[in-house]
Amino acid sequence: MNIIEKSDEEILAVANPLWRGLVTFSNEGKYEEFVKKFSSSLSLAMNNVVAGHQFANSELARSLSDDVDPLGIIRRGEHVTVLYRQRSTKRQGEWLGRLVLGYENEEVRIFGASIF
Repeated sequence: MNIIEKSDEEILAVANPLWRGLVTFSNEGKYEEFVKKFSSSLSLAMNNVVAGHQFANSELARSLSDDVDPLGIIRRGEHVTVLYRQRSTKRQGEWLGRLVLGYENEEVRIFGASIF
């Protein structure tokens, strides 16, 4: 199955809980839980030292708000990118969240996640 064939509503039904999980685990600094739904290729690319440093030293990564809005979905190839307006509990302003989803072994997995 190709995720780009799903409707926006079906994609958001999967993406929103995954994004909320990433926000929660980032705030709590729970690296093992944070990467749990990552694709195998993304998991291999993640450097434990760099990720641990991010959790320990990034105020934004540890203060993400539950106040988030999905902005849109981009379909390309075998992946979708869901864009979010993300806020912080400690910093003023808004950030752009990006969540890339696709199938791996017939399960939706995270192929990319970032905040700009």
